[in-house]
Amino acid sequence: MEGTTGRSKSEMESGSTSNNNESHIAFKEGSWFGQFKNGSNPWMARYVYGLIFLASNLLAWAVRDYGRNAFPEMERLKNCQGGRGCLGAEGVLRVSLGCFAFYFLMFLSTAGTSSLYNCRDTWHSGWWSVKIGLWIGLTATAFLVPTFIIQIYGEIAHFGAGVFLLVQLVSVISFITWFNDCCQSDKTEDKCHVHVMLLATAAYIICIVGIIMMYVWYAPEPSCLLNIFFITWTLVLIQLMTSVSLHPKVNAGILTPGLMGLYIVFICWCAIRSEPAGENCIRKAEASNRTDWLTIISFIVALLAMVIATFSTGIDSQCFQVKKEAPAEDAVPYGYGFFHFVFATGAMYFAMLLIGWNTHHIIKKWTIDVGWTSTWVRIVNEWLAVCVYLWMLVAPVILLRCRQTNESS
Repeated sequence: MEGTTGRSKSEMESGSTSNNNESHIAFKEGSWFGQFKNGSNPWMARYVYGLIFLASNLLAWAVRDYGRNAFPEMERLKNCQGGRGCLGAEGVLRVSLGCFAFYFLMFLSTAGTSSLYNCRDTWHSGWWSVKIGLWIGLTATAFLVPTFIIQIYGEIAHFGAGVFLLVQLVSVISFITWFNDCCQSDKTEDKCHVHVMLLATAAYIICIVGIIMMYVWYAPEPSCLLNIFFITWTLVLIQLMTSVSLHPKVNAGILTPGLMGLYIVFICWCAIRSEPAGENCIRKAEASNRTDWLTIISFIVALLAMVIATFSTGIDSQCFQVKKEAPAEDAVPYGYGFFHFVFATGAMYFAMLLIGWNTHHIIKKWTIDVGWTSTWVRIVNEWLAVCVYLWMLVAPVILLRCRQTNESS
């Protein structure tokens, strides 16, 4: 009798598991609208959260650049101080606060979710009407918050944006090292040897061309000492990364320092372009202050790039796992809590970009991440990326030597 009961229980559990798997596969292979309607699909949920984040970015930009014309009724609110507290830089911070509150609540409610088909998985992947209403309500509530709270949030957002940049650079470096390990694995080393050499050569050529162009565009005169320092130091860092990577005790190859060189050259370029217009060392400043199509396109590309960077970093929780374990059959495809945490810090980051990392900064229309504070944040981020990369190269060597010393003693 007990054997029959045990068999029936196991059959029921296996039957429910197979039904869950079949329904989940059906959701995944269905249409986008069907996935959104039925919920319970974490793959589809990522894109919906990304669209909500993009909508917050666009709303913050609209409040900053066109708030006084589009939202004149805000001037009547008590906490808006005639529009000064809800438009411009503070308006951006209020939208950012609402976005941050939404994703932070999602982080608290989904952190630690490890398996599919439970209530927290359903909450993360479904209930879209409730969550969209929650996002709208939190964003609207942020405009009723007193100004001094917004100022405190603006100071905290500096730290949160720094956390986002740190998480992003660790994610980028982890991807570069993962890609290099795949190319150097026993299965693919012979096949990918030529491709790795070509890719590394192309990366170094692009780095050299980029540095030369930055010298031409952003250091046209010997008096441009700061830009010359930024560019030259970037070249030195590329040489340093290559030398450490090719050291016999490290032996990491030339692909990773080449790709890291591309990354820091890009950061250096963004840093110099963030310098305020009107500087003699910036050729772009020779143009007038009018808004042209190139400025608008650059703004749109920068905004989309920031959203995509937040999205791609949010689903890359594995690079922060200390112990790599094989996922279970019903394991979640990515860390829900980490995903929402990245979007929460990304809400602070987009606020800093739109106000130039300065809560009292008046920024020009159709511009993003402009100001000396933005420039130095980028430069420090570049140097920190190199430090993290070098530590990832030398840490195994140092730990191995310490282990050998302990064993011998």
